[in-house]
Amino acid sequence: MPQRRDFLKGLGGATLALAGDALMPRVARAFGGEHDALAAPPLEVLPGKRPLIRRTYRPPNFETPIHYFNEVFTPNDAFFVRYHLANIPRVDSKLWRLRVEGDAVKNVSEFSLETLRRDFERVEIAAVNQCAGNRRGLFEPRAPGVQWGHGAMGNARWSGVRLGDVLRRVGFKNGALEVAFDGADAPLVAKTPDFIKSLPLWKALDEDTIIAFEMNGEPLPHWNGYPARLVVPGWTATYWVKHLVSIRVGLKPYDGFWMSTAYRVPKGAFLATREFSSQTGEANTPVTELVVNSLLTNVKDHDEFLLHRQIEVKGIAWDGGYGIQKVEVSKDDGRSWTPAELGGDHGRYSWRPWSFRFTPLEKGKHVLLAKATNRNGDTQGSKLILNPAGYHHNLVQRVRFKVV
Repeated sequence: MPQRRDFLKGLGGATLALAGDALMPRVARAFGGEHDALAAPPLEVLPGKRPLIRRTYRPPNFETPIHYFNEVFTPNDAFFVRYHLANIPRVDSKLWRLRVEGDAVKNVSEFSLETLRRDFERVEIAAVNQCAGNRRGLFEPRAPGVQWGHGAMGNARWSGVRLGDVLRRVGFKNGALEVAFDGADAPLVAKTPDFIKSLPLWKALDEDTIIAFEMNGEPLPHWNGYPARLVVPGWTATYWVKHLVSIRVGLKPYDGFWMSTAYRVPKGAFLATREFSSQTGEANTPVTELVVNSLLTNVKDHDEFLLHRQIEVKGIAWDGGYGIQKVEVSKDDGRSWTPAELGGDHGRYSWRPWSFRFTPLEKGKHVLLAKATNRNGDTQGSKLILNPAGYHHNLVQRVRFKVV
């Protein structure tokens, strides 16, 4: 995207400062490799963030400790950080412009943040932002990539304007097929492909797909896409492009690396309500919708509890936007299941809190399991769906605890 490169060059060094050591973690300075998701994780502080679990150092990939998920909405300063490229800019919102162009656009246009706020209807939506590789570190056999544990995700209230309203304002031609998105982050090495993602036009025009500039009632944090990012509720975070600067509406499928090669799964491994048909090949297809999932948030492996004392287990459940119908818990390693109590419903794209109380009657080691079912009838499975890049880990969670 040459126009995007010209735009960044025009902003100048005063506006874009690379995220060098001044913006990197304040704890370990050495270049770290990937960390075992099951090992004791290192906690480090990015500027503006609470201590997070470092998975990679450059580019910065940090996950949220699980205890923050006891809140319905993840605090901005505890929200996970995910980058593919290490050249991360600081963008001056007053100089920032969003350019909309492409061979299917009728009127090439640029929008300032002020213009978006003034000229378009403001909307807000609660949605889970989850990396497609969340829990990759729990795959057996090991899958290549960032070895995420449970915390490459968060839930937030996203505010901004509908992407569809912007696209209709500029106009697009008959035959428009896909919409591609580029952020201000860039590769350090010329041979590294820029991180550009595309959506089918129907998903781009969905009323819930937005250009967000606020998160939980505050401006987007730098590490989460300031000043504006794409929000694609129900789809994995790979499409939620940060530091958005360019939108291209095209007549053909976008064939860049991050669409044609990366973030793909074997065809038929995971079913979505509507296929990303223009990107679907004979053998594989893009990862799109989030799969139904759940997580225990206040009980962990090797916790000890007292005999005859009531235990309250808390957790969350979510999916690609169909809504959670039920969560079931087993305290006897899956031999029997009991419905949990669902908490408040904050919208079909938000996660749903749940709780379960029981009193242990026998000492010794026990296994606690939790599984969610959505309103579409999809349920977490007991067998992991293997795929080369370790996407969509939604195996029923097992937590081993002891009663003393």
